[in-house]
Amino acid sequence: MILVTGAGGNVGSELTGILTRDGHSVRALVRTPRPLPDGVEGVMGDLNEPTSLKTALEGVRAVFLLGGYADMPGALEVMRGAGVEQVTLLSSRSVVGGRPDNAVAGMHMAAEAAVRASDLAWTFLRPSGFMSNTLQWVPQLQAGDVVREPFANVPVATIDPYDIAAVAAESLTTPGHEGRAYAITGPGSLRPADRLRVLSELLGRELRLEPLPDAEARVTMSAEMPEKYVDAFFRFFAEGEFDDSVVTGAVQDLTGREPRPFATWARTHLAAFR
Repeated sequence: MILVTGAGGNVGSELTGILTRDGHSVRALVRTPRPLPDGVEGVMGDLNEPTSLKTALEGVRAVFLLGGYADMPGALEVMRGAGVEQVTLLSSRSVVGGRPDNAVAGMHMAAEAAVRASDLAWTFLRPSGFMSNTLQWVPQLQAGDVVREPFANVPVATIDPYDIAAVAAESLTTPGHEGRAYAITGPGSLRPADRLRVLSELLGRELRLEPLPDAEARVTMSAEMPEKYVDAFFRFFAEGEFDDSVVTGAVQDLTGREPRPFATWARTHLAAFR
């Protein structure tokens, strides 16, 4: 049995599908009842409350784990006590050379440290920015043909969450990934205008990107997330603390195929932008 945390998220939802398709027993940790794919067992629990995980962990061999929860060491202790042998942690490329006083990098660094200290076999997945972040444009595209975007000149080697899930499935179901950390990216580095150009072609609309000035971007972002995370992203992309543009070959090395390009992700999710 494999337990998937964050099963309703961009990566977790893809992972449950891949694992069930390949015949693995899958359980999804959920905080509230939700529809799940056929063959996936949903069990209530909350990573912020480690004692709530005991039922979900019964008979579980491996866990796909998200970081950033209140008591990661406590959750991992409960997992070890329940007989879990292996954890694949969804982390971030920002941990490499990252600074712990950066809220985003520090969160992932702390999660990795907790997993290392747990005495469980572990694999770290360190992806680049998600292609699915493009869905943040949906309200703007429903309102018109202009997308206003912060950090418009910053290239990112964006990755399809499906490819993250494919690597996760490989690490959870085949040997040889223990103690490994994989930096995984899409096939190319794209600026926001590059992604918008693809959407423009697929939608048959003349779309235009308008860079959002830093001062305005800070106000907009502060309405959507805590200030410490706004500061972290400005440090990454305005001050150059993190370069997320470098492309790696890890997805092909681990899955035997090229990572999906942005156009494939966009076609799959095109209905959301109409």
